[in-house]
Amino acid sequence: MDWIAWQLCDSAFPAGGLAHSGGLEAAWQAGAVRSPAELEQWLDAALRQAAHGAVPLVAAAWDVDASKVPFDSRSQPDSRSLAELDAICDAFLLNHVANRASRAQGQALLMACARTFEDVAGVRQVTDEMARAVRDGPMAGHYPVVFGVICKALGLPARRACEMFLFLALRGAVSSAVRLGIVGPLQGQKLQRKLVGLAGALVDRCIDTPADDIVQTAPIADLLQATQDRLYSRLFVS
Repeated sequence: MDWIAWQLCDSAFPAGGLAHSGGLEAAWQAGAVRSPAELEQWLDAALRQAAHGAVPLVAAAWDVDASKVPFDSRSQPDSRSLAELDAICDAFLLNHVANRASRAQGQALLMACARTFEDVAGVRQVTDEMARAVRDGPMAGHYPVVFGVICKALGLPARRACEMFLFLALRGAVSSAVRLGIVGPLQGQKLQRKLVGLAGALVDRCIDTPADDIVQTAPIADLLQATQDRLYSRLFVS
């Protein structure tokens, strides 16, 4: 189980996350993030947003028994179907850049896990059915939903899945900052280490939040991210 978790968190795993800055590039070009202190504020806000806006979806998707009826809630009256959770995420992400990035990351993760873990019992069925649902409807394949389902299929506990999700969000933002030249590699690692306590507390706070109660906690960052497509030059796609 630990080896699988480490592999999913490895930057070499081709899930598409390194192509996205989560709006940091747009904020940097707009002058909203220029120094290590401002970057720390941005990372704090981004981490809180990922926790309150996505972790409940990761946990809810993990809760669905995808091996039986992945996309139909009629036989699962006590839980949301994956299609419903995916629709909630789609409606929540009004920012077109964030919505597109979530779809792209979710579908990339789905494809990477289908190829990498095809010999793991149960994973092939789940990934094949989800890929079919994304291709033909009714799912868009948003990242938090796919992440929760894949972690469940791989035998990872719900809390570990939520912790990994926030770790990847934080690591991705720090990596983006380093590649943009806002901080150096060691400064970035120091910031990441400084925020891990907050990440753990956010998992505790948000893991049991109902999917209907996800919220936007960083509206300014969301507005800045929406300008990504209008940047004159871009290193990232979101």
